[in-house]
Amino acid sequence: MTITDQQPLGSPFSATSTTEDVIAGIDLCGATAIVTGGYAGLGLETTRGLVAAGARVIVPARRPAIARAALADVEGCDVIPMDLADLDSVRAATAHINDSLGRLELLMAVAGVMATPERRVGPGWESQLAVNHFGHFTLACELYPLLAAAGGARVVVNSSAGHTLTDIRWHDPQFRTGYDKWLAYGQAKTANALFAVHLDALGRDDGVRTFALHPGKIITGLQREMTLQEQIDRGWVDEHGTVIGADFKTPSQGAATGLWAATSPLLDGRGGLYLEDCDVARVSAPAAPMDDGGVRAYAIDPDAAARLWDLSVAATGATPLPR
Repeated sequence: MTITDQQPLGSPFSATSTTEDVIAGIDLCGATAIVTGGYAGLGLETTRGLVAAGARVIVPARRPAIARAALADVEGCDVIPMDLADLDSVRAATAHINDSLGRLELLMAVAGVMATPERRVGPGWESQLAVNHFGHFTLACELYPLLAAAGGARVVVNSSAGHTLTDIRWHDPQFRTGYDKWLAYGQAKTANALFAVHLDALGRDDGVRTFALHPGKIITGLQREMTLQEQIDRGWVDEHGTVIGADFKTPSQGAATGLWAATSPLLDGRGGLYLEDCDVARVSAPAAPMDDGGVRAYAIDPDAAARLWDLSVAATGATPLPR
């Protein structure tokens, strides 16, 4: 991937397209997908869309009972226990998946946390980086043989326009000093985008292509760590919690870009790209407002992506991919 590849393709879909729109005519019968966070918000919409297209979907869940209840009416869906903040849990889940599958066509990294109070997990990692990036990084590395065996798998990673808040804080990625919940979120979302760049570079010869995306502005459970007043102050909701922002998407519209990334023939032979509104995003200027869209150059930089990859292997002990 070069920066010149990071430009819109002229997709027939848009910001208002829904999961039903992008999945129409797509046949995923015989394919298996894994959707993290696949039982709530955008993840639930993603799971429903994939099942509607004929895929078998595995949903790893930190709260399996709640996941099973949410998916009770969705046939062709299996729930297994997994906590992205606990790498032993991730490895137990991947061991189970590796034992039960011969190949994996789709890995959808939808789960995440946002703007959380300072928390430490594992060996003292900042929790947003740990959950949003290290957990998914380990999951993908441990499942890579299954992805390679599919002969044309796609990995789709939910990033966010929040990546515009900061590059990777190479001097202090774990926020040992001066924790800021929004900078921590922004760093984790930049990490998601860079992860897609390097996984694609490593996987393309095996047919494993990876994309990151901004799903749009959607009110889901992702805001659960924010107070109502914070959301009011940002112009997202009124005092009753009703969404008032004109540029907000429905959950179905928010999940559409991920499903487009997973299935669109327009993306055949492509990868390492950052997507939004069911198309490839343009590169945004360094000082452009977050809501203007696009991706910062630092979030798709191949050298930074390789550096983050090495940092992540060292931190997590994940199985390195062949280079």
